[in-house]
Amino acid sequence: MSGPQRAPEQGRPDTELAGLPAWLYPLGFWVAVALLAVGVLWPDLSWVGVSWVGAVPVLAALWVAVAGWRADRRLSVAAGLALAGLALVVVVKQFIR
Repeated sequence: MSGPQRAPEQGRPDTELAGLPAWLYPLGFWVAVALLAVGVLWPDLSWVGVSWVGAVPVLAALWVAVAGWRADRRLSVAAGLALAGLALVVVVKQFIR
């Protein structure tokens, strides 16, 4: 049997997962589908769709780091560390080339 279940906090919908609003990732997905479809029709614009697919998790981590600071600081710090790690990868990649 699992541990005790906590009731959702006041004012916070229980559809929220890991600090993200329920609408954020589905919206990012459908925008990506539309942009990738545009890239199929106009191949010169395919970079926009691919860039958006990569940007959605970054925007989600940024959202969690900023908007969730008051609700869950540990989660916000973890999101900030993930963003810092991604920035470090980008910087180190420049030295490898």
